[in-house]
Amino acid sequence: MTITQEMPTGDVVRKNPQIVEVPLRYRLMCFGCAVARFENMELGALAHSINVEALIKDLNAIVPQAD
Repeated sequence: MTITQEMPTGDVVRKNPQIVEVPLRYRLMCFGCAVARFENMELGALAHSINVEALIKDLNAIVPQAD
């Protein structure tokens, strides 16, 4: 699975619980927020002044990629 900035934050964390450390490192707590079901990774990052590209890169470094 490749995580993209368009994916809903809640879905990304629910399907990949091993990534929780990454948003925490960025001080992004959106996955625990009620809005996480509706907000995508990009909107959550931008709302907290987080570099979206860096966040997505770090998330994908942890998530196993399909061959």
